[in-house]
Amino acid sequence: MLPPIPSPSRSDATATALPRRLVVAGTDTGVGKTLISAMLVRALAARYWKPIQAGLPPLSAESSDSQQVQTLSSCPNSAILPEAYGLQHPASPHWAAEQEGIVLERQRLWPPEDEPDRALVVELAGGLLVPVTRHLLQIDVMAEWALPVVLVARAGLGTINHTLLSLEALRRRRVPVLGLVLNGDGFADNATVLPQLGRTRLLGHVPRLPKLDPGVLDQVWRNSGMASWWPATPSPPHG
Repeated sequence: MLPPIPSPSRSDATATALPRRLVVAGTDTGVGKTLISAMLVRALAARYWKPIQAGLPPLSAESSDSQQVQTLSSCPNSAILPEAYGLQHPASPHWAAEQEGIVLERQRLWPPEDEPDRALVVELAGGLLVPVTRHLLQIDVMAEWALPVVLVARAGLGTINHTLLSLEALRRRRVPVLGLVLNGDGFADNATVLPQLGRTRLLGHVPRLPKLDPGVLDQVWRNSGMASWWPATPSPPHG
């Protein structure tokens, strides 16, 4: 049986800032990982890395997550690190790679080395148990990194089940969890029950945003409560 995980109080955040080298994971695909990653990249003047990007042109009309993060955060090109693998099919990495005759190698899925005074935001692909190959899950690769995780979840119906299952999977692999970010509109009680049942922090709640640009991200960063967990960054600002 795993040891109990204490539920940190809000005062913990004011005493010690949370780590600035971290992974942004999600309970599912499309939960808002890229938006939260962009907020962190901008606020922490961080570098950004997406190990595996599926759904690139010409099979997808959407811009890549790296491009979206750069646009939303207004960070320089040098802050966006190249993906280990870029795949065209908008599908699970294992299937997309098979369709394109690519073998995803575990050793290439290792985060960039530390840089003094530089934060790093790593964004995963889809949910935690997405298969990288038919014999390897994304969460097991991530467990080797020993980086703490910010878990992004939907704020609405269905999120309790998905979020608690995701937290359980992380803890079974001894992956440190910094806390939850709820994204979108939903039930107010989810912001209370999820930290309680999940034994973790609620880092912030980002409402549905009809407009996205760097200024909006700055405002949401402050209003969502996320700024209190990562006060004034020592990293050199982007720009």
